[in-house]
Formats: sequence, C-alpha cells, structure tokens
Amino acid sequence: MQPFALNYARPAADLDLTTPYAYDAGLQLNVTRDGRIAATDHALLREFGTTTSTAGSKTHFDD
Repeated sequence: MQPFALNYARPAADLDLTTPYAYDAGLQLNVTRDGRIAATDHALLREFGTTTSTAGSKTHFDD
C-alpha cells in the first residue's frame, strides 16, 4: 500500500540562482564578493530576505 502523500509529492525544483555571497569558514559567516559580512548589507537583505548558507540551519539569519 502506498502512503497517501506520495500520490501528490513532487521533487523540489532546482533553482538556477547565483547568490552574491559565499560562506567563509574562517569567519563562519556569509561574506560578499568584496569581503563584507553579508548580513550587514541592507540592500542584499532586502533583495534576498536572508543570507542563509548550506553550512547550517536555513531558518535563521547569520549572526
């Protein structure tokens, strides 16, 4: 018997999105291409809403 939810489940869509920041393991924060901390860039936060990384939880801002 197949669970009911599997009738409607779909794989997550892959997004072709390039973020203007990257995770810095030394700082343990996301940083912009010019080395600034991404969480302090207000324009970046307005555009993306968050600067989460794949290094940790995707439910909170880097701080």
